[in-house]
Amino acid sequence: MTINWGALGVVAAVSLVVGMLVVVLVSLALVGLSARETHPPGEPAHEAPVITRTGSGLSPAAGTVMAAVCLFGAATIVVYGLYLLAF
Repeated sequence: MTINWGALGVVAAVSLVVGMLVVVLVSLALVGLSARETHPPGEPAHEAPVITRTGSGLSPAAGTVMAAVCLFGAATIVVYGLYLLAF
């Protein structure tokens, strides 16, 4: 039995790239959804460092569309991977 190291390397590289792509798409979707937030909830603790949110520059509608597109792309990649495993 021999191992095709070249093919194994290609599969490992593609898996790594696709996995990182899914993570980036989901994180961009979260950034898009955060554009809908008008103000941070609650007050910070008395001695906690305060980090203000300057805004992403996206309107709530554009953020929602960006989130939907990114989540659709991530879901498409996952479903295609499952299709390759099943068939």
